[in-house]
Amino acid sequence: MPTLTDAGSTVPRRQLGRRLRQLREEAGITVKAAADALEWSTPKLWRIEGGMVSMRSLDVEAMCRVYSAPAGVTEELMSLAKQTRARGWWHAYADVVPGWFELYVGLEAAATRLRTYAPEVVPGLLRTAAYAEEVIRTAQTDLTDQTVRRMLAVSAQRQAALSRQDPPPPQLEVVLSEPVLRRPLHDRAAMAEQIHRVVALAERPNVSIRVLPLDAGLHPATSAGGTFTILTFTGGPGGPGGEAEPPTVYHEGLTAASYLDKPADIEAYDTAWDGLGAVALDETASRAVLRAAAKEYG
Repeated sequence: MPTLTDAGSTVPRRQLGRRLRQLREEAGITVKAAADALEWSTPKLWRIEGGMVSMRSLDVEAMCRVYSAPAGVTEELMSLAKQTRARGWWHAYADVVPGWFELYVGLEAAATRLRTYAPEVVPGLLRTAAYAEEVIRTAQTDLTDQTVRRMLAVSAQRQAALSRQDPPPPQLEVVLSEPVLRRPLHDRAAMAEQIHRVVALAERPNVSIRVLPLDAGLHPATSAGGTFTILTFTGGPGGPGGEAEPPTVYHEGLTAASYLDKPADIEAYDTAWDGLGAVALDETASRAVLRAAAKEYG
C-alpha cells in the first residue's frame, strides 16, 4: 500500500528548484552568469530550477555560495537536496514511463486533490485493465506484450492511491464528457464493464464523477485544448505541516506534457472548472446516465 514516501523525489526536487531560483534572482545573477560561475551548462541550471533532476548536497552548497546565501539557508537546502534522491515506486518502471510523464506520476502520488476534465477517454485512474490496454495499443501499435503488461502495472499502481490508508487517499473529481461513453471498445462487454467500474468508484467518499451531457453546449473548458488535470497539495512531502507545493495544471500530448503553476494559469483553469460544474449533471443524475449507457453495451 502506498505511503508518504511513495511521493518519491518529485516534490522535494520542485521545492529545491524554486528556492534556488529565488536565491539566484534575489542576488541579481542571470542563469548564464550562474552557470559560468559553477562551470555548468545553462540547460543544466534550467533543469535544476525546474525541479527535473535530483541534487547532491555539495552542488547545492556550491550554488548557495555563488548566491551568497546565509549559512542557515544553505544548511536547510543541503538537507532538502538529500530528499531529491528518494525513489518512488515508478522508478522501477523507467523503461515504460517516459521522463515527461514520470513528473506527473510523482505529483499525482503527492496530491491531495485531483480535478480532471475528460472529453475524449476515461481517465487513467478510472480505467479497467481492458480499457487501458486498448488505449495503449491504439496509441502505440508496435508494443510487445511484455511492455503492455508493464504499462498496465503502472496504471494499477497509480489507481492504488485511491484506496490507500496512509496518507489518506486524494479527493478525485472527474467531469466526464458524454461522448466518452458513446465511444466503445471493440469488445462491447468490456465497455460495459468499464462503465460499471466508473459507477462503483463514484460510490466512494473520496471520488466524485459527473457527466457533461451532449446538450450542454459551449462552456469555459471548450478552449482548454482537451483533457487537463488540476493537482492541489496541502503540506510538503513530510505531511500537512510541510511546505505546500503550489497547484499545478497538467496537460498531456502524444509525446510530451505541459505543467502550469503560475497563479494566472491556475486561476484560468479554476474558472474553467467552475464553468464545467455549472453545466455538468449532478452526481445522482450522472450515475443514472452511466448505468443507462452500461445497459446499452450489455
